[in-house]
Amino acid sequence: MYDSSALKSRHGKQGGMTLIGFILMLAALVFVAYLAMKIVPIYINYYSVVRAMDGMKETPGLSTQSPMRIRDALYDRLYVSYMDDLTDKNVKITRSNGVNVRVVYAVRENIMGNLDIIVAFDRSIKLN
Repeated sequence: MYDSSALKSRHGKQGGMTLIGFILMLAALVFVAYLAMKIVPIYINYYSVVRAMDGMKETPGLSTQSPMRIRDALYDRLYVSYMDDLTDKNVKITRSNGVNVRVVYAVRENIMGNLDIIVAFDRSIKLN
């Protein structure tokens, strides 16, 4: 009525990951870690720009300064964070109902061979 030999043969086998499965999973984890090492610094630099721009909003009297002085104030704040991806063409300062500061830039990072990642950022603030 009950075949115990089939139960014993199934019970004796161990389940788990094979060596090939472990190597493939390890390779995938290493690749994801490599991508994170390439991408995370880009976002850290972007948040340096965000903090610098938010700090500019709190600087009294900055909206009455010339566009060159406003740009220098931004660069001074970014110099502390070692952010050097911005150039003068990336920073736009316009005067309409206050002073608008807009930072638009893209970062291109080589992943491997001819595979690159491009991350574009666009942030604007209004100085009072």
